[in-house]
Amino acid sequence: MDVVNMSDLHEEGKNAINAPMLLSGTDIHPEDTLLEENAERLMLDPTSRENLKFKDLLKVLIDWINSELEEERIIVKDLEEDCYDGQVLQKLFEKLSGRKLNVAEVTQSEIGQKQKLQTVLEAVNDLLRPHGWTIEWSVDSIHSKNLVAIVYLLVALAMHFQAPIRLPEHVSVQVVVVKKREGILQTALVTKELTSTTEMMMGRFERDAFDTLLDHAPDKLNVVKTSLITFVNKHLNKLNLEVTELESQFADGVYLILLMGLLEDYFVPLYNFFLTPESFEQKVHNVAFAFELMQDGGLKKPKARPEDVVNLNLKSTLRVLYNLFTNYKNTE
Repeated sequence: MDVVNMSDLHEEGKNAINAPMLLSGTDIHPEDTLLEENAERLMLDPTSRENLKFKDLLKVLIDWINSELEEERIIVKDLEEDCYDGQVLQKLFEKLSGRKLNVAEVTQSEIGQKQKLQTVLEAVNDLLRPHGWTIEWSVDSIHSKNLVAIVYLLVALAMHFQAPIRLPEHVSVQVVVVKKREGILQTALVTKELTSTTEMMMGRFERDAFDTLLDHAPDKLNVVKTSLITFVNKHLNKLNLEVTELESQFADGVYLILLMGLLEDYFVPLYNFFLTPESFEQKVHNVAFAFELMQDGGLKKPKARPEDVVNLNLKSTLRVLYNLFTNYKNTE
């Protein structure tokens, strides 16, 4: 004869009562039943994993980490599996911040991993909090391989350190929130915004004439581009150079440097820049050097980042060229 355990029976009855409150298709993990009263757990909704913009965001972040940590011979393939123990996050933060953290190099035990994560996240939070960041991650969420928390953290680091990458705009995911209230498990579906617009993410909240132009008067954009092409060719033609595509032909910085030399009437020594840049870094060097020449000529520092110009961001390139146009339009 089977003996019925009254506590098991009570638990089974409670689960049966709770069942209608759970979202259909949502897997409730065994650890959910162990949640403390009023505690909650977040999980990425399975459908969001297949979101193309979200997949694109993951790829951009993975490529960025691998680029930053190339010298460490660290290769990240999966953010959940490769970031949860704190090793990659430690190396990434040290590279970006130039600070060495006092942590054990290799930690296999869960306690050791969480201690490392604690040290890394304290350093990250101390850096980001004064700048108004909402901390959307914790030691437990990262260590439990919560992909949303990991992505929030990486996006924040990329934005704070102005990583030379373009994060996909307006990436949102659905997150299942499991809460325990009065001993009853409740679930809800919540939308989490992981990225906004490029300008907002890079901290340039002010809108200017080009934002308005691109948003509301794209027909006038061609007029502006034609005027700028006429202006740059008036000077570059002296070197038998011709521009037809603004966003692509200025992206490696060479034409910008040569243009500054023509406008200010000096020869730029070839050893100061890469005449045929091949890598992203060489192109960024060139554009940054062109920006220095502009400031030497009395112009304000461009709003755009060199990385934006290299990444073929039309708005950024237009801003830079328009700045030159307004200052040098009467130069012969």
